[in-house]
Amino acid sequence: MAPSAGLDTRTIRWLRLVLLASAAAVVGLLYLLSDGFRSETNRAMGILGRGDIAGLRDYIVSFGLWAPVASCFLMVLQALVAPVPSFLITFANGLAFGVFWGWMLSVFGHVLAASVCFGISRALGRVPVEVLVGKAGLESADRWFASWGVYAVFAGRLLPGVAFDAISYAAGLTNMRFRNFLVATILGIVPQTFLYSYLGRQAPQYVGLFLVTTVIFLLAVIVVAAVRYRRERRGADRDPP
Repeated sequence: MAPSAGLDTRTIRWLRLVLLASAAAVVGLLYLLSDGFRSETNRAMGILGRGDIAGLRDYIVSFGLWAPVASCFLMVLQALVAPVPSFLITFANGLAFGVFWGWMLSVFGHVLAASVCFGISRALGRVPVEVLVGKAGLESADRWFASWGVYAVFAGRLLPGVAFDAISYAAGLTNMRFRNFLVATILGIVPQTFLYSYLGRQAPQYVGLFLVTTVIFLLAVIVVAAVRYRRERRGADRDPP
């Protein structure tokens, strides 16, 4: 029975790799061969990179009935290639669709993006994920999971400033079930997205404050992690072999 189970596991892994490679190939071909797709992707990347809430709102609304799809596309794009906080899109959704519908759309978009990151990580393994996320970010997420397990996903969604995508990628490298990951993600992201959707609708000028707060929080985390790492190294050096 053991060889059969091993074969099944390898088969599933290969299927994941084939599906991921196929999806990447389709997107890559679209980008290379379709001027419209390439133009829209570059335009979206530019708006995300500027952190322009009004520009994001206008970009999403410009798609008319397809505006929710455009919002989800931005959320996944941000998770994969744009180094900007995801709450920018949540602010824009609140501004574009109102508090309730912006909140619902943001929850769905976050869960979709998190699921994509989780699936990529589970299909590719650690080394390619380190290239996407960065070794330091992934190691920090590893320590988070070592301390909290599945609750790390919930806390990572709930707390502002925590690297949302790094948590998703790191979760895919554990033996965590996707169902548990999904539940923890939804429970953690619901209150945060409501706050951002509300502020996006009522007070979009606060986005700058949240950006500054996020940067300060991340810098504090990096400093604490560096200090802790140096202390652990010193302790290891003092211990006799």
